[in-house]
Amino acid sequence: MNIYKLVYSDKESALKDLIKRGVYVDELAYGQGVHAVVEIGTIVLEQGTYDEEMAEITPPKMAIGYHFDVMCEQEIAFQNAMEVKNPKHSFSGFQTKEII
Repeated sequence: MNIYKLVYSDKESALKDLIKRGVYVDELAYGQGVHAVVEIGTIVLEQGTYDEEMAEITPPKMAIGYHFDVMCEQEIAFQNAMEVKNPKHSFSGFQTKEII
């Protein structure tokens, strides 16, 4: 099983690329050999701070990009796969394939 952690500039370009590469047949159906696609979205690296009235004191620090995780049988030549040392999501029982 291959696990890919992907980063895109935005959701729209992500969906377009995932359809182009056969991960999705369309936005609702997986391609052949694809077992799971998890839309992570934006990732908060550090929480912001807020006062008692919920006014922002310091903004949260965000990871760059819009993130997806893909689990599939086949190898896919993604240009935007990344190695993640402290993932926010993982597929239980599966190691992430280290791809850069």
